Amino acid sequence: MTDADKGFNAAYKILKDNAEKLRNQQELDIDSLVPIVQESAAAYAICKERIAAVRAALAEHLKEETGLPEAGQ
Repeated sequence: MTDADKGFNAAYKILKDNAEKLRNQQELDIDSLVPIVQESAAAYAICKERIAAVRAALAEHLKEETGLPEAGQ
């Protein structure tokens, strides 16, 4: 899964679906756990990256709007 393949909504759906799949398992299927964890980790990274991009854009917008320096400067 790459950023070009999956946007935030698709990645978030993967996380929700995989969590539900694991929650509903009657017996732990170790063989299916590794691919689920790998897919979930990739989806999480995409979500985290998109949230960081939104935060940065919002901070830049607020800085321009108020004329104040960013927090931490």
